Amino acid sequence: MNLAVVYSRTNDGIDAPQVTVEVHLGNGLPGFSIVGLPELAVKESKDRVRAALLNSNFEFPAKRITVNLAPADIPKDGGRFDLPIALGILAASGQISEKALADYEFIGELSLGGQLRPIKGVLPTAYAVNKINRSLFVPLENANEASLIKTLPVFAASHLLQICAHLTKTEKLLPHVSNAGLMIAKYSTDLSDVKGQYQARRALEVAAAGGHNLLMIGPPGTGKTMLATRLATILPPMTDDEALESATIASISDQGFDVVNWGLRPVREPHHTSSGVALVGGGAKVRPGEVSLASSGILFLDELTEFDRRVLDVLREPLETGKITISRAARQATYPAKFQLVAAMNFCPQGIDCDPSQNNCQCSLEQQRRYRSKISAPFLDRIDLQIEVPRLSRQDLQKPATGESSEQVRERVVAARNRQMERQDKSNIALNNQEIEKYCKLGKNDEALLAQVMDKFKLSARAYHRILKVARTIADLAGSEQIQTVHISEAISYRSMDRLRKA
Repeated sequence: MNLAVVYSRTNDGIDAPQVTVEVHLGNGLPGFSIVGLPELAVKESKDRVRAALLNSNFEFPAKRITVNLAPADIPKDGGRFDLPIALGILAASGQISEKALADYEFIGELSLGGQLRPIKGVLPTAYAVNKINRSLFVPLENANEASLIKTLPVFAASHLLQICAHLTKTEKLLPHVSNAGLMIAKYSTDLSDVKGQYQARRALEVAAAGGHNLLMIGPPGTGKTMLATRLATILPPMTDDEALESATIASISDQGFDVVNWGLRPVREPHHTSSGVALVGGGAKVRPGEVSLASSGILFLDELTEFDRRVLDVLREPLETGKITISRAARQATYPAKFQLVAAMNFCPQGIDCDPSQNNCQCSLEQQRRYRSKISAPFLDRIDLQIEVPRLSRQDLQKPATGESSEQVRERVVAARNRQMERQDKSNIALNNQEIEKYCKLGKNDEALLAQVMDKFKLSARAYHRILKVARTIADLAGSEQIQTVHISEAISYRSMDRLRKA
């Protein structure tokens, strides 16, 4: 037998298209060539494979070896094809049976001694293999990650010889079983740590219940960061689909995925010097950015006005659509970006002593306007809740914290989310215009109130719809089927930046 076929997978964004590894042994001078758009790491695999086979006491055929990675128009990178190439050579040279390879797919990098080394991006491969009812061989270190797909038979090995023994039925391997399961995170922080700031705590609850974006405005030291970092403690547990999507994105990123984080909502806090590519993704290999790594979780932007305005504006599309498409000359990738934005900023550039509630700001009105103009109006339109976080008095700081715990608040948040899922099968933040008209109806008096606010602050249509979504969430928290005046009034109160712009 001079030709063998082995199945494997490459990564293309969060997808894992199949790669057929065809190995042919021909007559002529001994040689080893790999075709099919391989990148440098794949081309180097011929040296790793040759050494791994020889050091595992296999015969390396002294023939002209041609390896084709089909389809040829998809770029292949990394060391994941070492294992299927080695098995293809063994099958083509008759050292193992090619028929034994038909029901499996293989990924893994080989050391010179034949040991299997872990690779990145295993979870998308496991998900794709599961759809076509094959089994998957992976390095031992990747077994727990691949086994998160519960219905997929995963075989893990630490050496090439173990896989060959299984294929030749000399020593069978058992499918790997992972004990990882969805969990409710146990945080070291709690909402009960926050003193005072009752409006901010309420806004945090509304944001969690409806998946709304939140901006906190106030002088330094008022607890904005403290509040933002506690939003994760009141969010509902992740669903299976959310957990799988989040883990898949982490798996293909440079940071990789740790199974201990399975089912935990990601919280990303990029520095204000981050570039637009760092936030939305990109690069020659089109890697996911912070908005995708935060999908199904929280993206916290502290010191919002210190970010470059153009960097913030690249968030406008993913905030609206929940996905990001990155196009390059040779490649295009689409990643999910269903993150919840939480941001914090000061009132004005001077910062330390500025507190408009106490009329002690030393900045001119023009300085304040220039400072706030670092954030574009279209970007602000996409932030549902904009609240002021005032400085606490010394007396309030010295009092013990008496607020509700995260667990108590989370119970109400979960109940509100359940009402949304029963009514519309999605959270309120995801409602489109037709669904808003259906589920966010107002009475005549409430319509007149909202119209008056829109005229006074010159609100856009997007801001109008955002207010209705927030009002719907407040009604869900109250267990009300209809949006009432108190709900729409509270939703309107969460538009601080509109009032500051008008001032």
